[in-house]
Amino acid sequence: MLAILDYKAGNQTSVSRALNYLGIENVITADPKVIDRARGLIFPGVGAAGQAMRELTETGLSDVLKEQVWKEKPLLGICVGCQILLDYSEENDTRTLGIVPGQCALFNRAWKDEDGEPIKVPHMGWNRIAKVMDSSILAGVEPEAEFYFVHSYYPVPKDEFVIATTTYGVEFCSVHGREGLWAFQFHIEKSGRPGLRILMNFADYCKEARRAQ
Repeated sequence: MLAILDYKAGNQTSVSRALNYLGIENVITADPKVIDRARGLIFPGVGAAGQAMRELTETGLSDVLKEQVWKEKPLLGICVGCQILLDYSEENDTRTLGIVPGQCALFNRAWKDEDGEPIKVPHMGWNRIAKVMDSSILAGVEPEAEFYFVHSYYPVPKDEFVIATTTYGVEFCSVHGREGLWAFQFHIEKSGRPGLRILMNFADYCKEARRAQ
């Protein structure tokens, strides 16, 4: 079973529906005992970094999440759940979880798109990713695959954690982490077959990690 962290930050239900479509057992929960028993943890979210961090801190889920990472529980972050794994976000001037070194920055509206026009913020729509390093989480994802983005801020982790990039006015990190801990700026659960492949890769990794224990 996979646990989807419930911290009142939206899109947990859409992640659950995608997992159900794949036949992957899952539960939306804020119960530390259920989270601890799960094979893996999915950390989704939409909205603002400040609000998300307040909810995590006030409920104690920030400590629960950090403990699971310390225990090497496989973790998959999505959108806001990707951004607040870092140390700091410019959004709401927020000190975030500090699980992955780096920060989250605001797109500059003066940057130009491929047609020479100023970019629109938020970045909204379908874009490709370019792999920077091999990772099991992207196994079977074709180079031409496109993913669905909705965000005004983008992650800037340390270089050694950059797994893939996307270009929107600037080349930015769209996938970061390491084996067993991955974060995606785009919405996997809304990205069709390529997104479903990533969710299946995560579920498969969680099964193998559990067997290895």
